[in-house]
Amino acid sequence: MTEKIVITGIGASSPLGGTARESWDALLRGESGAATLAHEWVAEYDLPVHFAAEAAVRPDTVLDRPKAKRLDPSSQFAVVSAIEAWEDAGAPEVESERLGVDYATGIGGVWTLLDAWDTLRERGPRRVMPMTVPMLMPNAPSAAVSMHFEARAYARTVASACASSTESIVSAYEHLQAGLADVVIAGGSESAIHPITVAAFSSMQALSRRNDDPATASRPYDVTRDGFVMGEGAAALVLEKESHARARGARIYAELAGGGITADSYHITAPEPEGLGASRAVHIALEAAGADPSQVTHVNAHATSTPVGDVAEVRAMHRVFGDRVKDIPVSATKAAHGHLLGGTGALEAVFTALAISERTAPPTINVTEQDPDAPLHISGTPIPLGDGEQLAISNSFGFGGHNAVIALRSV
Repeated sequence: MTEKIVITGIGASSPLGGTARESWDALLRGESGAATLAHEWVAEYDLPVHFAAEAAVRPDTVLDRPKAKRLDPSSQFAVVSAIEAWEDAGAPEVESERLGVDYATGIGGVWTLLDAWDTLRERGPRRVMPMTVPMLMPNAPSAAVSMHFEARAYARTVASACASSTESIVSAYEHLQAGLADVVIAGGSESAIHPITVAAFSSMQALSRRNDDPATASRPYDVTRDGFVMGEGAAALVLEKESHARARGARIYAELAGGGITADSYHITAPEPEGLGASRAVHIALEAAGADPSQVTHVNAHATSTPVGDVAEVRAMHRVFGDRVKDIPVSATKAAHGHLLGGTGALEAVFTALAISERTAPPTINVTEQDPDAPLHISGTPIPLGDGEQLAISNSFGFGGHNAVIALRSV
Protein backbone atom coordinates (compact mmCIF):
# COMPACT_ATOMS: atom_id res chain seq x y z
CA MET A 1 0.00 0.00 0.00
CA THR A 2 1.41 3.36 -1.00
CA GLU A 3 1.22 6.48 1.14
CA LYS A 4 1.33 10.07 -0.02
CA ILE A 5 4.80 11.63 0.05
CA VAL A 6 4.86 15.38 0.61
CA ILE A 7 7.32 18.26 0.36
CA THR A 8 7.58 20.16 3.64
CA GLY A 9 10.81 22.11 3.20
CA ILE A 10 12.75 23.72 0.37
CA GLY A 11 16.20 25.27 0.11
CA ALA A 12 18.35 26.59 -2.71
CA SER A 13 21.51 28.50 -3.48
CA SER A 14 21.40 29.48 -7.12
CA PRO A 15 22.54 32.07 -9.66
CA LEU A 16 19.30 33.94 -8.92
CA GLY A 17 19.62 34.14 -5.14
CA GLY A 18 21.13 32.75 -1.98
CA THR A 19 17.87 31.14 -0.82
CA ALA A 20 14.92 29.37 -2.40
CA ARG A 21 12.62 32.36 -1.90
CA GLU A 22 15.15 34.85 -3.25
CA SER A 23 15.68 32.62 -6.29
CA TRP A 24 11.93 32.24 -6.88
CA ASP A 25 11.24 35.97 -6.57
CA ALA A 26 14.05 36.81 -9.02
CA LEU A 27 12.72 34.14 -11.40
CA LEU A 28 9.24 35.67 -11.36
CA ARG A 29 10.75 39.10 -12.03
CA GLY A 30 12.37 37.75 -15.18
CA GLU A 31 15.93 38.28 -14.01
CA SER A 32 18.96 36.45 -15.36
CA GLY A 33 21.82 35.01 -13.32
CA ALA A 34 24.23 34.94 -16.26
CA ALA A 35 27.11 37.41 -16.40
CA THR A 36 30.63 37.84 -17.75
CA LEU A 37 33.18 35.85 -15.74
CA ALA A 38 35.64 38.03 -13.81
CA HIS A 39 38.30 35.32 -13.47
CA GLU A 40 41.83 35.69 -14.81
CA TRP A 41 41.72 32.14 -16.18
CA VAL A 42 39.25 33.15 -18.90
CA ALA A 43 41.95 35.18 -20.66
CA GLU A 44 44.80 32.94 -19.49
CA TYR A 45 43.39 29.95 -21.37
CA ASP A 46 41.84 32.00 -24.17
CA LEU A 47 38.46 30.41 -23.58
CA PRO A 48 35.88 30.92 -26.34
CA VAL A 49 33.06 31.43 -23.81
CA HIS A 50 33.50 34.27 -21.32
CA PHE A 51 30.36 34.00 -19.20
CA ALA A 52 28.31 31.70 -16.97
CA ALA A 53 25.63 31.79 -14.28
CA GLU A 54 27.63 31.74 -11.05
CA ALA A 55 25.87 31.41 -7.71
CA ALA A 56 24.63 34.69 -6.28
CA VAL A 57 26.10 33.89 -2.84
CA ARG A 58 29.32 31.95 -2.32
CA PRO A 59 28.70 29.03 0.05
CA ASP A 60 31.95 29.54 1.98
CA THR A 61 30.58 32.90 3.13
CA VAL A 62 27.58 31.13 4.69
CA LEU A 63 29.27 28.17 6.37
CA ASP A 64 31.73 28.35 9.23
CA ARG A 65 35.26 28.67 7.86
CA PRO A 66 36.62 25.42 9.38
CA LYS A 67 33.72 23.44 7.91
CA ALA A 68 33.96 25.10 4.51
CA LYS A 69 37.70 24.40 4.21
CA ARG A 70 37.08 20.66 4.42
CA LEU A 71 34.45 20.65 1.68
CA ASP A 72 34.62 21.11 -2.09
CA PRO A 73 32.29 23.91 -3.27
CA SER A 74 29.84 21.27 -4.52
CA SER A 75 29.50 19.94 -0.98
CA GLN A 76 29.38 23.44 0.50
CA PHE A 77 26.40 24.26 -1.70
CA ALA A 78 24.75 20.98 -0.72
CA VAL A 79 25.00 21.68 2.99
CA VAL A 80 23.80 25.28 2.60
CA SER A 81 20.71 24.23 0.64
CA ALA A 82 19.94 21.37 3.01
CA ILE A 83 20.19 23.59 6.10
CA GLU A 84 17.71 26.02 4.58
CA ALA A 85 15.31 23.24 3.59
CA TRP A 86 15.52 21.65 7.05
CA GLU A 87 14.80 24.94 8.82
CA ASP A 88 12.00 25.67 6.34
CA ALA A 89 10.45 22.30 7.22
CA GLY A 90 10.45 23.25 10.89
CA ALA A 91 13.43 21.06 11.81
CA PRO A 92 11.32 17.91 12.16
CA GLU A 93 12.01 15.69 15.14
CA VAL A 94 12.96 12.31 13.71
CA GLU A 95 15.20 9.51 14.92
CA SER A 96 18.57 9.46 13.19
CA GLU A 97 17.92 5.90 12.01
CA ARG A 98 14.72 7.09 10.28
CA LEU A 99 16.28 10.07 8.48
CA GLY A 100 17.74 9.42 5.03
CA VAL A 101 19.64 11.39 2.41
CA ASP A 102 19.28 11.08 -1.36
CA TYR A 103 21.63 13.71 -2.74
CA ALA A 104 23.14 13.87 -6.20
CA THR A 105 25.84 15.46 -8.31
CA GLY A 106 26.71 15.16 -11.95
CA ILE A 107 30.46 15.77 -11.83
CA GLY A 108 31.50 16.02 -8.19
CA GLY A 109 34.52 17.84 -6.78
CA VAL A 110 36.13 19.00 -10.00
CA TRP A 111 37.72 22.05 -8.35
CA THR A 112 39.33 19.93 -5.64
CA LEU A 113 40.58 17.37 -8.14
CA LEU A 114 42.17 19.83 -10.55
CA ASP A 115 43.57 22.11 -7.83
CA ALA A 116 45.27 19.03 -6.37
CA TRP A 117 46.69 18.16 -9.79
CA ASP A 118 48.11 21.67 -10.12
CA THR A 119 49.62 21.38 -6.64
CA LEU A 120 51.20 18.02 -7.47
CA ARG A 121 52.79 19.34 -10.66
CA GLU A 122 53.95 22.64 -9.23
CA ARG A 123 54.85 21.80 -5.61
CA GLY A 124 55.19 18.03 -5.35
CA PRO A 125 53.25 15.21 -3.70
CA ARG A 126 53.89 16.27 -0.10
CA ARG A 127 51.83 19.44 -0.64
CA VAL A 128 48.71 17.64 -1.85
CA MET A 129 46.04 17.94 0.85
CA PRO A 130 45.22 14.77 2.82
CA MET A 131 41.50 15.54 2.40
CA THR A 132 41.71 15.64 -1.40
CA VAL A 133 39.97 12.32 -2.08
CA PRO A 134 37.17 12.77 0.48
CA MET A 135 36.53 16.24 -0.96
CA LEU A 136 36.48 15.26 -4.64
CA MET A 137 34.46 12.04 -4.51
CA PRO A 138 30.93 12.28 -5.99
CA ASN A 139 29.28 11.02 -2.81
CA ALA A 140 30.84 13.84 -0.77
CA PRO A 141 27.77 16.14 -0.95
CA SER A 142 25.48 13.34 0.23
CA ALA A 143 27.92 12.38 2.97
CA ALA A 144 28.31 15.99 4.12
CA VAL A 145 24.53 16.44 4.37
CA SER A 146 24.18 13.11 6.19
CA MET A 147 26.87 13.98 8.74
CA HIS A 148 25.53 17.48 9.32
CA PHE A 149 22.08 16.14 10.23
CA GLU A 150 23.21 12.80 11.68
CA ALA A 151 21.07 11.01 9.11
CA ARG A 152 21.72 7.31 9.64
CA ALA A 153 18.93 5.59 7.71
CA TYR A 154 21.07 5.84 4.58
CA ALA A 155 23.00 8.35 2.46
CA ARG A 156 22.88 7.58 -1.24
CA THR A 157 24.30 9.26 -4.31
CA VAL A 158 23.10 9.32 -7.89
CA ALA A 159 25.41 10.48 -10.66
CA SER A 160 23.51 10.49 -13.94
CA ALA A 161 24.71 13.75 -15.48
CA CYS A 162 21.99 16.38 -15.78
CA ALA A 163 19.26 13.97 -14.65
CA SER A 164 21.05 13.31 -11.36
CA SER A 165 19.07 15.27 -8.80
CA THR A 166 15.68 14.50 -10.31
CA GLU A 167 16.64 10.85 -10.19
CA SER A 168 17.61 11.30 -6.52
CA ILE A 169 14.16 12.74 -5.80
CA VAL A 170 12.59 9.71 -7.49
CA SER A 171 14.83 7.50 -5.34
CA ALA A 172 13.70 9.33 -2.22
CA TYR A 173 10.08 8.74 -3.19
CA GLU A 174 10.77 5.03 -3.62
CA HIS A 175 12.75 4.78 -0.38
CA LEU A 176 9.97 6.44 1.60
CA GLN A 177 7.39 4.17 0.03
CA ALA A 178 9.58 1.18 0.90
CA GLY A 179 9.66 2.26 4.54
CA LEU A 180 13.42 2.85 4.66
CA ALA A 181 12.94 6.24 6.32
CA ASP A 182 10.26 8.59 7.64
CA VAL A 183 11.97 11.76 6.41
CA VAL A 184 14.42 12.23 3.53
CA ILE A 185 16.56 15.18 2.49
CA ALA A 186 16.79 14.98 -1.30
CA GLY A 187 18.39 17.18 -3.92
CA GLY A 188 21.50 17.87 -5.92
CA SER A 189 24.52 20.12 -6.18
CA GLU A 190 27.11 21.22 -8.71
CA SER A 191 30.02 23.64 -8.77
CA ALA A 192 31.82 23.00 -12.04
CA ILE A 193 32.34 26.39 -13.65
CA HIS A 194 36.01 25.65 -14.23
CA PRO A 195 38.37 26.26 -17.19
CA ILE A 196 38.36 22.58 -18.15
CA THR A 197 34.57 22.22 -18.22
CA VAL A 198 34.06 25.51 -20.04
CA ALA A 199 36.67 24.46 -22.61
CA ALA A 200 35.24 20.95 -22.97
CA PHE A 201 31.60 21.98 -23.33
CA SER A 202 32.70 24.68 -25.79
CA SER A 203 34.66 22.14 -27.80
CA MET A 204 31.53 20.01 -28.22
CA GLN A 205 29.56 23.10 -29.35
CA ALA A 206 27.19 22.77 -26.38
CA LEU A 207 27.59 26.27 -24.88
CA SER A 208 26.10 29.50 -26.12
CA ARG A 209 28.75 31.91 -27.37
CA ARG A 210 26.84 35.14 -26.89
CA ASN A 211 29.73 36.77 -25.05
CA ASP A 212 28.37 40.21 -25.84
CA ASP A 213 25.08 39.65 -23.99
CA PRO A 214 25.22 36.88 -21.36
CA ALA A 215 21.84 37.72 -19.81
CA THR A 216 20.02 36.78 -23.01
CA ALA A 217 22.28 33.91 -24.07
CA SER A 218 20.06 31.08 -22.80
CA ARG A 219 16.97 31.22 -24.96
CA PRO A 220 15.04 27.93 -24.96
CA TYR A 221 12.72 27.41 -27.92
CA ASP A 222 13.96 30.53 -29.70
CA VAL A 223 14.97 30.09 -33.34
CA THR A 224 18.34 31.68 -32.55
CA ARG A 225 19.26 29.43 -29.59
CA ASP A 226 22.86 28.28 -29.80
CA GLY A 227 23.59 26.35 -26.61
CA PHE A 228 23.25 26.33 -22.85
CA VAL A 229 24.74 28.57 -20.17
CA MET A 230 26.66 26.87 -17.37
CA GLY A 231 25.24 27.42 -13.90
CA GLU A 232 26.12 26.33 -10.37
CA GLY A 233 24.51 25.88 -7.01
CA ALA A 234 22.27 23.43 -5.22
CA ALA A 235 18.74 22.77 -4.05
CA ALA A 236 17.22 20.49 -1.46
CA LEU A 237 13.77 19.27 -0.50
CA VAL A 238 12.59 17.75 2.75
CA LEU A 239 10.28 14.84 1.90
CA GLU A 240 8.21 12.82 4.31
CA LYS A 241 5.19 10.60 4.54
CA GLU A 242 2.00 12.62 4.71
CA SER A 243 0.96 10.98 7.99
CA HIS A 244 4.27 12.02 9.56
CA ALA A 245 3.93 15.58 8.27
CA ARG A 246 0.30 15.92 9.41
CA ALA A 247 1.09 14.53 12.84
CA ARG A 248 3.60 17.29 13.48
CA GLY A 249 1.48 20.02 11.89
CA ALA A 250 3.92 20.72 9.07
CA ARG A 251 3.23 23.10 6.22
CA ILE A 252 3.03 21.18 2.94
CA TYR A 253 4.07 22.72 -0.37
CA ALA A 254 2.96 19.88 -2.61
CA GLU A 255 2.64 16.14 -2.91
CA LEU A 256 5.47 14.28 -4.62
CA ALA A 257 3.02 12.08 -6.46
CA GLY A 258 5.40 9.88 -8.45
CA GLY A 259 8.49 9.59 -10.57
CA GLY A 260 9.74 7.86 -13.67
CA ILE A 261 13.22 6.86 -14.85
CA THR A 262 14.19 5.45 -18.26
CA ALA A 263 17.25 5.20 -20.52
CA ASP A 264 17.53 6.08 -24.21
CA SER A 265 20.42 3.70 -24.99
CA TYR A 266 20.96 5.86 -28.04
CA HIS A 267 24.00 8.15 -27.84
CA ILE A 268 26.40 9.33 -25.14
CA THR A 269 25.51 13.02 -25.58
CA ALA A 270 22.59 13.38 -28.01
CA PRO A 271 19.00 12.66 -26.94
CA GLU A 272 16.96 10.08 -28.79
CA PRO A 273 15.47 12.40 -31.45
CA GLU A 274 11.84 11.29 -31.19
CA GLY A 275 11.70 11.50 -27.40
CA LEU A 276 10.78 7.84 -26.92
CA GLY A 277 12.60 7.31 -23.63
CA ALA A 278 11.67 10.74 -22.31
CA SER A 279 7.98 10.23 -23.01
CA ARG A 280 8.06 6.82 -21.30
CA ALA A 281 9.52 8.45 -18.20
CA VAL A 282 6.62 10.93 -18.14
CA HIS A 283 4.09 8.11 -18.49
CA ILE A 284 5.75 6.14 -15.67
CA ALA A 285 5.67 9.19 -13.38
CA LEU A 286 2.00 9.83 -14.13
CA GLU A 287 1.12 6.17 -13.62
CA ALA A 288 2.81 6.25 -10.22
CA ALA A 289 0.75 9.36 -9.46
CA GLY A 290 -2.48 7.59 -10.43
CA ALA A 291 -3.01 10.24 -13.08
CA ASP A 292 -3.23 10.57 -16.83
CA PRO A 293 -1.85 13.21 -19.22
CA SER A 294 -5.17 15.06 -19.42
CA GLN A 295 -4.77 16.10 -15.78
CA VAL A 296 -1.39 17.82 -16.17
CA THR A 297 -1.65 21.59 -15.74
CA HIS A 298 2.01 22.66 -15.82
CA VAL A 299 5.39 21.47 -17.12
CA ASN A 300 8.84 22.54 -16.01
CA ALA A 301 10.83 21.57 -19.09
CA HIS A 302 14.46 20.50 -19.22
CA ALA A 303 14.88 22.94 -22.14
CA THR A 304 18.61 23.66 -22.10
CA SER A 305 18.55 25.98 -25.14
CA THR A 306 20.42 23.60 -27.44
CA PRO A 307 19.16 23.29 -31.02
CA VAL A 308 18.71 19.50 -30.87
CA GLY A 309 17.74 18.92 -27.24
CA ASP A 310 14.83 21.33 -27.08
CA VAL A 311 13.09 19.84 -30.11
CA ALA A 312 13.56 16.26 -28.88
CA GLU A 313 11.84 17.19 -25.61
CA VAL A 314 8.99 18.88 -27.48
CA ARG A 315 8.48 15.69 -29.47
CA ALA A 316 8.43 13.72 -26.25
CA MET A 317 5.80 16.03 -24.77
CA HIS A 318 3.74 15.77 -27.94
CA ARG A 319 3.82 11.99 -27.62
CA VAL A 320 2.42 12.31 -24.12
CA PHE A 321 -0.03 15.19 -24.47
CA GLY A 322 -0.87 15.29 -28.18
CA ASP A 323 -2.13 18.63 -29.47
CA ARG A 324 -2.97 19.66 -25.91
CA VAL A 325 0.73 20.39 -25.46
CA LYS A 326 0.03 23.80 -27.01
CA ASP A 327 -2.26 24.73 -24.13
CA ILE A 328 -0.29 23.56 -21.06
CA PRO A 329 1.75 26.35 -19.42
CA VAL A 330 5.40 25.40 -19.87
CA SER A 331 8.30 27.02 -18.02
CA ALA A 332 11.90 26.75 -19.21
CA THR A 333 13.63 28.25 -16.20
CA LYS A 334 17.20 27.56 -17.33
CA ALA A 335 16.84 30.70 -19.43
CA ALA A 336 17.16 32.57 -16.12
CA HIS A 337 19.38 30.42 -13.90
CA GLY A 338 21.48 28.57 -16.43
CA HIS A 339 22.14 24.84 -16.38
CA LEU A 340 23.25 23.57 -12.96
CA LEU A 341 24.06 20.14 -14.43
CA GLY A 342 23.59 17.62 -11.60
CA GLY A 343 21.89 20.24 -9.42
CA THR A 344 19.44 21.54 -11.97
CA GLY A 345 16.63 19.03 -11.44
CA ALA A 346 16.45 19.76 -7.72
CA LEU A 347 16.30 23.51 -8.30
CA GLU A 348 13.55 23.04 -10.87
CA ALA A 349 11.70 20.71 -8.49
CA VAL A 350 11.71 23.55 -5.94
CA PHE A 351 10.37 25.92 -8.58
CA THR A 352 7.72 23.42 -9.65
CA ALA A 353 6.56 22.94 -6.06
CA LEU A 354 6.28 26.70 -5.65
CA ALA A 355 4.52 27.04 -9.00
CA ILE A 356 1.67 24.75 -8.02
CA SER A 357 1.62 25.96 -4.42
CA GLU A 358 1.34 29.59 -5.51
CA ARG A 359 -0.53 28.69 -8.72
CA THR A 360 1.87 30.60 -10.91
CA ALA A 361 4.00 29.21 -13.74
CA PRO A 362 7.28 31.14 -13.88
CA PRO A 363 8.25 32.95 -17.09
CA THR A 364 10.55 31.77 -19.86
CA ILE A 365 12.75 34.75 -20.65
CA ASN A 366 14.75 35.61 -23.77
CA VAL A 367 12.36 34.12 -26.35
CA THR A 368 11.94 36.74 -29.05
CA GLU A 369 11.03 34.45 -31.97
CA GLN A 370 9.59 31.11 -30.89
CA ASP A 371 10.66 28.11 -32.95
CA PRO A 372 7.70 26.81 -34.98
CA ASP A 373 8.95 23.31 -34.18
CA ALA A 374 8.26 24.07 -30.50
CA PRO A 375 4.58 25.09 -30.45
CA LEU A 376 4.30 25.38 -26.67
CA HIS A 377 2.42 27.68 -24.31
CA ILE A 378 5.31 29.77 -22.95
CA SER A 379 5.40 33.35 -21.78
CA GLY A 380 7.93 36.00 -20.87
CA THR A 381 5.80 36.85 -17.84
CA PRO A 382 4.31 34.60 -15.13
CA ILE A 383 1.24 32.58 -16.11
CA PRO A 384 -1.63 32.10 -13.60
CA LEU A 385 -2.48 28.42 -13.13
CA GLY A 386 -6.03 28.79 -11.80
CA ASP A 387 -7.86 27.59 -8.73
CA GLY A 388 -8.40 23.89 -9.41
CA GLU A 389 -6.16 20.94 -8.59
CA GLN A 390 -2.70 21.32 -10.07
CA LEU A 391 -0.62 18.44 -11.40
CA ALA A 392 2.82 19.33 -12.72
CA ILE A 393 5.74 17.41 -14.14
CA SER A 394 9.41 18.38 -14.09
CA ASN A 395 11.72 16.86 -16.70
CA SER A 396 15.45 16.21 -16.52
CA PHE A 397 17.60 14.51 -19.16
CA GLY A 398 21.33 13.76 -19.01
CA PHE A 399 24.28 12.71 -21.12
CA GLY A 400 24.30 8.95 -21.41
CA GLY A 401 20.58 8.84 -22.21
CA HIS A 402 19.34 9.27 -18.63
CA ASN A 403 15.70 10.41 -18.33
CA ALA A 404 14.11 11.33 -15.01
CA VAL A 405 10.69 12.89 -14.41
CA ILE A 406 8.77 13.73 -11.26
CA ALA A 407 5.06 14.49 -10.86
CA LEU A 408 3.92 16.99 -8.20
CA ARG A 409 0.31 17.55 -7.12
CA SER A 410 -1.26 20.41 -5.20
CA VAL A 411 -2.60 19.73 -1.69
